[in-house]
Amino acid sequence: MRIAILSTFYPFRGGIAQYGNALFTALEQLGHNVKAFTFTRQYPNFLFPGSTQYVTDKDTTEQLQSEEVLDSINPITYYTTAKSIEKFAPDLVITQYWMSFFGPSLGTVAKLLKDKYKVISILHNVIPHESRVIDKPFTSYFLKQHHGFITMSASVDQDLKAFIPNASSLERPHPLYNHFGAIADKGASRKELGLQEDKKTLLFFGFIREYKGIDLLIQAFDELDDSYQLVIAGEVYGSFDVYQQLIDQNKNKDRIHCFNQYISDQEVSTYFSAADVCVLPYKSATQSGVTAVALHFELPIIATDVGGLKELVIPGKTGEIIYKAESKLIAKTIIEYFDKDTSEYSSNIKALKQEMSWDNFAKKLVNFSNTLPTPEVL
Repeated sequence: MRIAILSTFYPFRGGIAQYGNALFTALEQLGHNVKAFTFTRQYPNFLFPGSTQYVTDKDTTEQLQSEEVLDSINPITYYTTAKSIEKFAPDLVITQYWMSFFGPSLGTVAKLLKDKYKVISILHNVIPHESRVIDKPFTSYFLKQHHGFITMSASVDQDLKAFIPNASSLERPHPLYNHFGAIADKGASRKELGLQEDKKTLLFFGFIREYKGIDLLIQAFDELDDSYQLVIAGEVYGSFDVYQQLIDQNKNKDRIHCFNQYISDQEVSTYFSAADVCVLPYKSATQSGVTAVALHFELPIIATDVGGLKELVIPGKTGEIIYKAESKLIAKTIIEYFDKDTSEYSSNIKALKQEMSWDNFAKKLVNFSNTLPTPEVL
C-alpha cells in the first residue's frame, strides 16, 4: 500500500513529530511504501510558547526524510501540498490532529484529496485542553474532510461523536515509544541528576502547562515527609513564576529538583530510570504521550482520573488512579502507593508493552482503513 502521512516531522520537535516518525517506521517495516509530508512553517513564532520549534543538537531524533510543503498560515500552500501528495498517488492519506489551529490548513488539504483517496486522521485531541473561540468551527471543518479516524482514548472518541455521531472510528491507545533507549541504572541516573540515592523519587515529566496540574503536585509534596524527593523535568509553556512561588513556600523545597528545559531524546532515559514512579496530576486530559514513555521504561504511574489516562494506568497493576485532581488526594495516593507491595507492577507493565507495540498499532490502522469504502462509492 502507498501511504502518505501529513503531519509534523523532523526538523520539528515534540511528541507529535515523534509519533509521526514512529508510525512512519512501523508502516514501512510492514512493507508499505510510505512518504512523509510536513510543514515549512508549523506555527508563527509569536504563537509558539516554547523556546524553539526545532530539533537541537542535543536531540537524537532520527532525521526522517520528509517533504516540507505546508505553511499553516499560507492558504496557497494548502493547494500546493495537496498537489504534492497527489503526485505520490497514495492509497491512503493519514493526518494527525492535536489542536484547532491546524483545522484550516490540514482540513483544506484533506478536503482537496478526499474525493480521490481514503483520508483518515489520528486524533490526539478533539477538544483542546485550553479552549479558544476558534475551536468548534475549526475542528468541525477539519473532521468533515475525513473518511475515518483513529481515536486515542474513549474520551477522544466521545468528543469525535459529539461532532459526527456516525463517524467511522477505531479506538486505540497511544503505542509505547521505543526510541528513547534502554532503562539505565537507577543509582547512576540519580547521581547524574544530582539527586539523593536513598529517597522515594517522584517524576513529573513533559511540557509544563496549566492543565497538567503541576501546582497541585507541588502542593501535595508539601504534605509528604523527608523520605521523598520530586523531580520536575520539562519546558514551561508560559511563565514558571507561579510554580516557583509555590516551591519557595514549600517546606520540602530543598528536595524539589527542577529541570525547566526541553529534555532531548538522549536525556529521557536518565529521568525515567532515576524515578520510582511517574506522577500525572492533570486537571484535564484526553490521553498523554508521557504514559507511553513511562510504560516503555516500565515505570508505574500515579495519575488523576481524567480523560483516557486510566485506560493504561490500571490500579494495583500498572499504577494508581487519583479519583479527583486535589493536592491532598494526590499526597494520600502517593503515600499509599509506597506503603504497598508493588513488586509485580513491572511484570504487568512488560505484558502491556507487547500489546502496545507500534507494529501492532500499524497493523490495526491499516486493517481499519481497509474497511472504509473507497472514495468512488462514498
